[in-house]
Amino acid sequence: MNILAWVILGFLAGAIAKMIYPGSQGGGFLSDIILGIIGAVIGGSVMSLLQTGTLQLTAASLSIPGIIVAIIGAMIAIFIWESFMRRSA
Repeated sequence: MNILAWVILGFLAGAIAKMIYPGSQGGGFLSDIILGIIGAVIGGSVMSLLQTGTLQLTAASLSIPGIIVAIIGAMIAIFIWESFMRRSA
């Protein structure tokens, strides 16, 4: 997937995940993109694990199902980040 598709997927998934996930997550445009890209990798890997039974580092594609998977992955990333920050504080 080219860089522009990663940026678009990252922004869409990150922004939607922040709107859906309860609470207040800081950050702006760049944090949405990074969160969405991380979510695409997490979501793609989890979907690969569920489909094939093996853990592979894959990423979701720029499509409707790919965006949904990336949103779910971004929400998982937010949950992990908040859990880590709560424990360290």
